[in-house]
Amino acid sequence: MIDSHVHERHLPVAGTTAAADVGEVDVVVIGGGPTGENVAARAVQGGLSAVLVEADLLGGECSYWACMPSKALLRPGQALHAASRVPGARQAVTGGLDVAAVFAHRDTFTSGWDDGGQVSWATGADIRVVRGTGRLAGVRAVEVTAADGSTATITATRAVVVATGSVAVEPPVEGLDAVPHWSSREATSAKEVPPRLVVVGGGVVGTELATAFTSLGSQVTLLTPTRLLGRLEPEACRLVADSLVAMGADVRMEARAVRVEREGADGPVTVHVEADGEVTPVVADELLVATGRRPATADIGLEAVGLEPGEALAVDTTGAVTGVDQGDGDPWLYAAGDVTGEAPLTHMGKYSARATGDVIAARAKGEAVRDGAWGKHATTAQARAVPQVVFTTPEVASVGLTLGEAEEAGLRTRVVDLEMGVAGAALLAEDYRGWARMIVDEDRGVVVGVTFVGDDVAELVHSATVAVVGEVPLDRLWHAVPSYPTISEIWLRLLEAYGL
Repeated sequence: MIDSHVHERHLPVAGTTAAADVGEVDVVVIGGGPTGENVAARAVQGGLSAVLVEADLLGGECSYWACMPSKALLRPGQALHAASRVPGARQAVTGGLDVAAVFAHRDTFTSGWDDGGQVSWATGADIRVVRGTGRLAGVRAVEVTAADGSTATITATRAVVVATGSVAVEPPVEGLDAVPHWSSREATSAKEVPPRLVVVGGGVVGTELATAFTSLGSQVTLLTPTRLLGRLEPEACRLVADSLVAMGADVRMEARAVRVEREGADGPVTVHVEADGEVTPVVADELLVATGRRPATADIGLEAVGLEPGEALAVDTTGAVTGVDQGDGDPWLYAAGDVTGEAPLTHMGKYSARATGDVIAARAKGEAVRDGAWGKHATTAQARAVPQVVFTTPEVASVGLTLGEAEEAGLRTRVVDLEMGVAGAALLAEDYRGWARMIVDEDRGVVVGVTFVGDDVAELVHSATVAVVGEVPLDRLWHAVPSYPTISEIWLRLLEAYGL
């Protein structure tokens, strides 16, 4: 079992400020992940003073236990897979992954779970950093509890921003609370590869980590009560599931863990799996539970301002929290990122953070607030154009609406589906398998959703995002000529299939 708190030994003191020494500041940000960092940076760039309150590592989940280490674990397997499918390169591949080298590569991206570099960045950007747990203590007041138990209150003259992110959710499985097991934190910081790994959860985290550990040599069993990647297009699920099986994983959809037990703290773990009305055991060396996340609001003092602890913070398009007494002047309480329950992705948290930091500064200076659709201070893309990449093999890159979401919204749509059969894809690998879907709002003649599935499609998603955000008319998009021979040729094929 990996100690998920081993990083605490690395917490530096240099560069941080005691809460008692702050007293009063323009903006207090509770939570020092990427979202909080961006709020504070934009507020400071707008002429305000700001402090980040963080009890853990500055830089947050993404930097140390999620986006960065998981992608560092995934990339070596993807590169090996790609080389094995190109004649000439295939013959040069004579072995599997060097696991120690993969883990060492991962460690460079986490800086050994030491956030000294992040603290230096913050102080260099004129943002003060306070170590401790921040809780709302009233209007514009944040009480900070330090590691030694001492408390001090910081008062915000302008705004308090909650950017505490999210925490893992565990399913109600009998025995789970008594069995040592991995969350995504332990998986992404692992020092050894378990010979057998059971992954409970078929969302992004579960499928990515199942891919990573299969490539590293684990015999992975993936359990999900529904299909994989349930929020994405069904064809994406099918292609990812087929690939995982081809890699050697045991993928069980419509299968549910009902009971777990373990022989001692480090012995084999048995997961009892219900499927098709029968319960069968699966024995593994480690168990990873990746069944989603929820906003981290249970212990941040929401009750002090009349809000419900544990619930997502509802916000308007500028990030101002609704359902709370904001007073007669400018709003004072804001939230950004996963804590709002909207588009829980690092890049979308940073996007909302930029709008929120900017609007706080604008209101402080008496400047006009541009909060209409696609305005500087609005987070319009949260509802209309959220891009995402799932770094499985194959990758899934998407933006905007799925077909189901478009139909639910009542749009009159036309859908174009194609295999990724273009010259650029054929050059990437023998027997390249991929799929693309383009969803068009027929009444406006614009693209409202795109999904690409295939190796190396991650770099296609931004062109799709530009098309969706820019609401580029199809007859104009036709003139965006893709270079030959690149995988971007799929855009030409989609538009031709549409009828242009």
